[in-house]
Amino acid sequence: MEEVAEIVKKQSSLAISTPPVQVQVNHQIHSPNSISFPKSPYNSRFMNTPLATPLKKVIENILEEVGHFTKFDQQDDWLPITACRKGNAYYAAFHLLCSGIGFQALVLPLAFTTLGWTWGILCLCVAFTWQLYTLWLLIQLHESDTGIRHSRYLKLAMAAFGEKLGKILVLFPVQYLSGGTCVTLIMIGGGTMKILFQMVCEDSSCSLYQLKTIEWYLVFTVAAILLAQLPNLNSIAGVSLIGAITAVGYCSLIWIVSVYQGRLDNVSYEPPRRQSQATRIFSVWNALGIIAFAFRGHNLVLEIQGTIRSDSKNPSRLAMWKGVMFAYLVIASCLFPLAIGGYWAYGNLMPSNGGMLSALKKYHEHDTSKFIIALTSLLVVINGLSSFQIYAMPIFDNLEFRYTSKWNKPCPRWLRIVFRSLFGCLTFFISIALPFLPSLAGLIGGVALPITLAYPCFMWILIKKPKKHSTTWYLNWTLGAVGMILSVLIVIGAIWGIVALGIQIHFFNP
Repeated sequence: MEEVAEIVKKQSSLAISTPPVQVQVNHQIHSPNSISFPKSPYNSRFMNTPLATPLKKVIENILEEVGHFTKFDQQDDWLPITACRKGNAYYAAFHLLCSGIGFQALVLPLAFTTLGWTWGILCLCVAFTWQLYTLWLLIQLHESDTGIRHSRYLKLAMAAFGEKLGKILVLFPVQYLSGGTCVTLIMIGGGTMKILFQMVCEDSSCSLYQLKTIEWYLVFTVAAILLAQLPNLNSIAGVSLIGAITAVGYCSLIWIVSVYQGRLDNVSYEPPRRQSQATRIFSVWNALGIIAFAFRGHNLVLEIQGTIRSDSKNPSRLAMWKGVMFAYLVIASCLFPLAIGGYWAYGNLMPSNGGMLSALKKYHEHDTSKFIIALTSLLVVINGLSSFQIYAMPIFDNLEFRYTSKWNKPCPRWLRIVFRSLFGCLTFFISIALPFLPSLAGLIGGVALPITLAYPCFMWILIKKPKKHSTTWYLNWTLGAVGMILSVLIVIGAIWGIVALGIQIHFFNP
């Protein structure tokens, strides 16, 4: 036993004195929480006997604990997404709710005006189930067999498709989703601020203080930039909680008030008839794009999971899946009543610009309590400020990654402020230059659809390598292929809708 004790002592000393290990993959340093250590050089015949099994477990636990407090990657500790890994299932649920419910849900009834009751509900159910499955795939792929954690969607795509192809397929859609969503939030948030101010301050004495739409955009952007100074993704968990509460609040208020007030006079549920066959087909594809756009947010799932601590006993996927199940139960309880109740109340009279929020103000401004409409507007503004933070975080992370890769040191605080302020200024400029972007929900949904419904299936096949012709193999190939075809059709349908129906294109005139 003295020999065994000496072996344990030497093994522990060796593990603790081992310098930090750095693993370079795809030109970026990754920081696995559970890197596989080499087998012990003291592996003797005695250690392979049943008598030594408890002792081997003790040694493995010692090595595992050493691996958890050893810093394997400094760069991950410098970046906003992975700087803090103190997240849990609750924080994950907050982030998912904040990013999963938003303005995109308000336009869901527009898809029903084309698809009708049966196909509208069926497509909504299929899309919800499909994206929940691909969400599960991403969560399982977050940690590789080698211990590497893919805490960014782009890095997982590069690991699956290769560095060049991964960037080509994923970089633009992911950045487009993050930046485009922030631009749209400025438009909706700033516009809602203006409406809220007009409702609260109807007295003529307030006429001297009324701001223009551009100025309200600026007010919203400044507030978003100030809030964006929180250092990392885990630190905005409280902001995401507020965003989640306000999102559930205004979605519930809108559909409850709409249903309570009853159906409008002369409401119709019949699709427009005076259309050519080609126009109907393209309108259907555009409607599918609106439904797909309602379930965007997969570009943030791996980032959110990256904030959760992981070890062999409690891998991050367990806590993440608990958060997902709770969050998407709440999301379903918001989206389905909003889509079905909104279509029941307004039918084909649903405004094409703004969706349910515009319908509430257009049809029920005079027969609904002023307090209810003002509260709904306030919740929309707060949710917009909260959602801006989580969607902008991948952009902030990418900017700081460029700096830390070049200079091999953490980004100084003053430069972080400059990065985030410049991003806010850029999104503000785009919101003024292209104020018609919210009318492109179908087109945005088509571009983002592979991120949500197709790429996770292909990445599962390439990384997990399921047995050919197995059920999993057929399922993922089918879903991935159908997702890519749908993406192309939806983009074509959205472009056709823009050309045929037209949108009010006005630059620098919000």
